[in-house]
Amino acid sequence: MSQNRSAAVMQQRSEPHDSLDDFPTPPWATRALCERLGDLSDLVCREPAANRGHMVGPLREYFGSVIGSDIHDYGAGFPVFDFVGMEIASEVDWTITNPPFRLAEAFIQRALETSRVGVAVIVRSAFLEGIARYQNLFSVHPPSRVMQFVERAPMVRGRIDASAVSATAYSWLVWTKPLDGVSHLEWIPPCRKRLERKSDYPVDILPAVTGGLL
Repeated sequence: MSQNRSAAVMQQRSEPHDSLDDFPTPPWATRALCERLGDLSDLVCREPAANRGHMVGPLREYFGSVIGSDIHDYGAGFPVFDFVGMEIASEVDWTITNPPFRLAEAFIQRALETSRVGVAVIVRSAFLEGIARYQNLFSVHPPSRVMQFVERAPMVRGRIDASAVSATAYSWLVWTKPLDGVSHLEWIPPCRKRLERKSDYPVDILPAVTGGLL
C-alpha cells in the first residue's frame, strides 16, 4: 500500500523549543470561524501571531478593526510585539490567533486577560488532551465552544498551499464572556470550497490548483 508522504501529512507540528512555529492558517479556515461568531462589524480584534497576515486579511473582512503583531518580523509590516512577555497589551474586544504550539496556553491566558468579548484559537484537535493542560487551563477556563472541522485545514511550514493535504485534524476553541464553565461541541460543516479565494494564495500556484476559485 502506498503512503502519502506530503509535507503537510508527515508534519507533526513538533518544533524545537526556540522555533517560531511558522505554520500559517489557510484564510478560508478563519472565515469559517467568523461566520459562526455573529455580527463583528463594530468590534476590534487582535491577532498577536500575525505572521505574514494570512489570518489578519480574513479577519478584516468581518471586524471593524484588526490589530496585527508578531514576535518576529516576517516582512508583512506588522509591529514586532511579545504578546506573552513583559510588554503591556491593550484591551480589545476579541483576540483570534493561531498560537505557537508550545506557547498556546500562555497565549490563551493572556488573551483572556485582555479581551472584553472573547478569544478564539485554532489548534490541533489533540490539544484537548493532556493532564497538565486540563489542570492548568481547561479545568479552570473550559472553552465555551469547541468547533471541530469536518474537513482538513492543511497547514505547512512557512507558507499556505492550496494543494496541500493533511492527516492532522484542527479545531477552533472559543471562549466568550462571561465565562460560565460550560463547553459546547459543534462541527464546522464542509465550507472550504465556498470560502476559499484565489487572492488567498500566491499567484504562481493559482493556475494548477485553484482554477475554479473566485
